[in-house]
Amino acid sequence: MLPAIQFEALAEDALLLRFGERIDIELNARVQAATACLRQRLPQLECVPAYASVLLRFDPQHWPGGDPHQQVQAAACAILDAPDPFVIASRELVIPVCYGGEHGPDLAEVSAHCRLDADAVIAHHTAADYRVAMLGFAPGFPYLLGLDPRLAVPRRPDPRQRVPAGSVAIGGSQTGIYPETLPGGWQLIGRTPMRLFDITANTPSLFTPGDRVRFEAIDEDQFRDLAATNPA
Repeated sequence: MLPAIQFEALAEDALLLRFGERIDIELNARVQAATACLRQRLPQLECVPAYASVLLRFDPQHWPGGDPHQQVQAAACAILDAPDPFVIASRELVIPVCYGGEHGPDLAEVSAHCRLDADAVIAHHTAADYRVAMLGFAPGFPYLLGLDPRLAVPRRPDPRQRVPAGSVAIGGSQTGIYPETLPGGWQLIGRTPMRLFDITANTPSLFTPGDRVRFEAIDEDQFRDLAATNPA
């Protein structure tokens, strides 16, 4: 049986829908599908999904004649209690990555921690199917679920002040990509030449929560060629 959805009032114009308390692919898929359903059927709500919850922002004046929190909750429940609401179509994105060397300075440390050679780490990392659980930490930063448990490694004890844009990293049981040059403490195993975030674009972020992601290993020459066609 699926756990009941809990509602929590955060502000006069915000509700939090809690689906659970853990990081879990199936639970997050339920969050993403519910978000898509609410966006379609209640477009007056702003829905922001996270790992196991959805933030609902709304204009209280749009819900006159009573407590807007109760009205939004009732409207959301009516939609989410309908038959088969948790179905979602998602995109698949293939992200090229140059692993190791200057682009992945922590690959050797990850290999040693996991007791795998570098080629095996790359093979496991590119073999997995990932899902964008949420965007956070910085605009366009995708938290990806689906990492092979054999590649789980602790975050660095000494975070870097500058992590290059496009760095592909592992932190605990997750993998992610730094969209800009940022401070960070995840283990850097590679780098993509793709531009992940462009504030001038109609859709600034390359990723959307719910997207499926695969990584494809490329060499240094391919990295340079792709970087030339994807200027930062």
